[in-house]
Amino acid sequence: MSDFDLVLTGQVVRTDRVIENGFVAIRGGTVELVGNGEPPAARERQDFGGSYVLPGAVDAQVHSKSQLGQEDFIWSTRAAAAGGVTTVVDMPYDAGFLVCTGDRVRQKIKEAGEQARVDYALYGTIDPGDGPKHIAGMVEAGVSAFKFSTFNTDSKRFPRIPPQDLYACFTEIGRLGLAAGVHNENDEMVRAAMASVEASGITDYRAHALSRPPVTETLAMAEVYELGAQSGCSTHVVHCSVGRGYDLCEAYRQQGFDTTVEACIHYLTLDEENDVARLGGKAKINPPVRPRAEVEALWRHLAAGHVTVVSTDHVSWSESRKADPVMLKNSSGVPGLEVLYPLLVKGLIERRLDITLAARLLAANPARLFRFGHRKGALERGRDADIVVMAHAPHRYNPEESGHNFVTWSPYAGIELPYRPVATYLRGELVFDGKDVLAEPGTGCFVRPPALRPSLAKNESVAA
Repeated sequence: MSDFDLVLTGQVVRTDRVIENGFVAIRGGTVELVGNGEPPAARERQDFGGSYVLPGAVDAQVHSKSQLGQEDFIWSTRAAAAGGVTTVVDMPYDAGFLVCTGDRVRQKIKEAGEQARVDYALYGTIDPGDGPKHIAGMVEAGVSAFKFSTFNTDSKRFPRIPPQDLYACFTEIGRLGLAAGVHNENDEMVRAAMASVEASGITDYRAHALSRPPVTETLAMAEVYELGAQSGCSTHVVHCSVGRGYDLCEAYRQQGFDTTVEACIHYLTLDEENDVARLGGKAKINPPVRPRAEVEALWRHLAAGHVTVVSTDHVSWSESRKADPVMLKNSSGVPGLEVLYPLLVKGLIERRLDITLAARLLAANPARLFRFGHRKGALERGRDADIVVMAHAPHRYNPEESGHNFVTWSPYAGIELPYRPVATYLRGELVFDGKDVLAEPGTGCFVRPPALRPSLAKNESVAA
């Protein structure tokens, strides 16, 4: 009898090629062999024919606990499993609980561990009055990165950190070998633009983009990339909706600095003139969804290798917080875990781009960004056998249909998707069978960086 526990066959997608008639052999929850042709014997074999066998996604930006009494890890990770996301990286801005000390990190690890159906990693942040004093303690507790904001969304839950404090924090984070992620909107310019919009009397969907013009993003990006360059810290912009921002990131990279940038799936899918106009508050996101011309500019950057990571920025606000006819009164953010993989695959196919980009942008690159690429993010020997199988099954997305989402609304409702996940494996175990999420709360494990070595202290994205 073979000592392989499981063999999967199909079109195996790695970061550099697709293996036709391929197989992945798994033992003890890890990938042991990848090849093509006749697969080895195993205790169990699943044949997926012409379907794509891809690495499970690492969603770099998830907000599981932004609203009290709403979604938690039980639900966010259920949607994740159904969407082929096998690791969620959760943000530190929980309602009533800023994750800003080592003790708070440990408390969140414990609480998430009781609920999570897939694996999870955590961001840490700071209380504005603390500066960098708790950063080392959070690294010891196991955070994978740090998150800051240049815009004051909420002084308690989501505060602005001024540049002098960012610099001090970046210096400490750089010393410890992790990356600093930043919400990139210039506070002063946004507030001035908001005041101008309010004075104009515009309250419909147009108000949001007018209150946050592209320069508010790029000015903040230039500031944080320069702070990273001067402090020696890996600097990551957690969402960019405009092509100019990717130009800035690439310019710093060409100068030898470790700068990275994230394109949320909504910026690659939705546009202002069609979708925001139709959806109103249900498409309000910070930074805003931009016109179609900007969407296509982002796809050109993606094809050129200038996008490091694609994520969801998932948050499941109650519908009452997304339905105000006065656009600026709505909460910002949308759910997306169940459709991250299907939406990106759709975009790649429509633009005749290589499916291997999905393996890089959703798995290999985020795993490296968060310093656990030795364990996650690729169908390679010794990595966790985190796998999603995407089958050609054209359908119109209905967020109510599956029952895997805490909310029943989605800005992606009604979109035609050519592929859908039919199986998700977490460390070699089936957690989604194409219909039902099989993983119970508590299945997921906490993922953290190893003791950092110099070779791991800098993000090296998989080249496009």
